Amino acid sequence: MFFELPYWSKLKLRHNLDVMHVEKNVFDTLVGTILDIEGKTKDTIKARLDLERMGIRRGLWMNRDSDKARRDLAFFSMKPNDKKEFLKFVSSVKFPDGYASNIARCVNVDGGKFTGLKSHDCHVFMQRLLPVGIRHLLPEDVVKPIMLLSRFFSQLTAKTLRRTDMFQLRHDIVQVRCKFEIIFPPAFFTSMMHVMVHLPEEALLAGPVNYRWMYPIERLLGELKKSVRNRAKPEGSIIEAWVNMSRLLSVECI
Repeated sequence: MFFELPYWSKLKLRHNLDVMHVEKNVFDTLVGTILDIEGKTKDTIKARLDLERMGIRRGLWMNRDSDKARRDLAFFSMKPNDKKEFLKFVSSVKFPDGYASNIARCVNVDGGKFTGLKSHDCHVFMQRLLPVGIRHLLPEDVVKPIMLLSRFFSQLTAKTLRRTDMFQLRHDIVQVRCKFEIIFPPAFFTSMMHVMVHLPEEALLAGPVNYRWMYPIERLLGELKKSVRNRAKPEGSIIEAWVNMSRLLSVECI
């Protein structure tokens, strides 16, 4: 449909991928898999059976003893003691005021998972905590590509971008994807894992992501939701609050 538009074939930036949601979804998939969190990991029984049907990665096949089959912990997932150590490390980290929220409140050490992580929490976690926390808890072949992925997002979301850095990131993310394909099962590669390859190219065309991602939009929507007084008619409440705020601002300007 879009290619029927007269300008579409000449449009260089056809899709503005939101880096905020891409980073969060990649983080959820990656952390859910290496921590083996139920409901979030991509290393499921179906994923193991897919490997058997394809005849690849024999080390990750289901372990069948007599009539029962069980899914052994993969080499890219943390052992229970290592997982607890990692969660305790995250819960002990303290950031400067205004840098990030209190991520420790989202850590459930006994349950072995995270709850209530916001998009910005995942942003800070991916770039600052993840590379440090997994260094001695996972094999080196697993840690290195994850650290490269963290550096990829750190350089991509910088306030100032260099064209040479973007060309290098375009090469690095392909290398990371190839290394992930050797480590993780095919079910790990969701659509968000694929669109990462296009992010450096979009940065070359559209500039820094700080002017294109959804953080300011989400903050504005959050303020508008707080202005709802009549839950039966939320749209009208938001409009009235917006009009009143505009009046106050116009009076202050006068």
